[in-house]
Amino acid sequence: MYMTPLCWEHWLDYFQAKGYHCIAPAWPGRDKPVETLRKSHPDPQLSTLTLSQVIVHYVILIKILDEKPILIGHSMGGLVVQLLLQKYVGIAGVAIDSAPPQGVFTTELPFLRSNWPHINPFVSQASPIQMTLERFQYTFVNNLPLEIQQSAYERYVVPESRRVPAQSLTKVAAINFSNPHPPLLLVAGSNDHLIPASLNQTNYKKYKRSPSITDFKEFAGRTHFTIGQPGWEEVASTISTWLDEKAG
Repeated sequence: MYMTPLCWEHWLDYFQAKGYHCIAPAWPGRDKPVETLRKSHPDPQLSTLTLSQVIVHYVILIKILDEKPILIGHSMGGLVVQLLLQKYVGIAGVAIDSAPPQGVFTTELPFLRSNWPHINPFVSQASPIQMTLERFQYTFVNNLPLEIQQSAYERYVVPESRRVPAQSLTKVAAINFSNPHPPLLLVAGSNDHLIPASLNQTNYKKYKRSPSITDFKEFAGRTHFTIGQPGWEEVASTISTWLDEKAG
């Protein structure tokens, strides 16, 4: 959420150099330059986008591939990875700073403060939301130098649908934690306001009911902008090693 596939630019290069064939398909209607999406605000098409549509979109894209892929997602994309894995459309999944499935919640103040603007029930879901720099600084890049905060905001941030996070609170985002699933790694950052590490850990513990491989890794000092924050290579390297060991 709030970004386009451009946010994966360094990760694509990193994993392609390791021999992977990488693709980063956009959410429906989001395969446009950042500046174009900003100028389109409020975009009528974006106002109707739901989590259900995002999931169906990826299932269709995955089914035309020559083989089942490894799935890597960040934030709401991490929840999408979990939902796709229970459909067995991937051979393994990595959910980074993942939005929680239905019923997994926390009352920590940073989480409530960060998420309230896009799940506020007093604002129409038909109104796309545009993230301000100030909110981005608190929710994504807290504790990072100002120049990094500003450059990340200008390069990556776009308006977003309110319907996607709203649906994440419903049965659309339900996980049957007892069922078998392909190997899954949950990654968290200790300084993440939007999705606190403790919430990721709660999500992880739910999978204890399953006989399948589920692992958890927390990185000290990392914010919600894990995939772009300086030192992202450490996270990517840990994931690469985990894939070598667990995704076989």
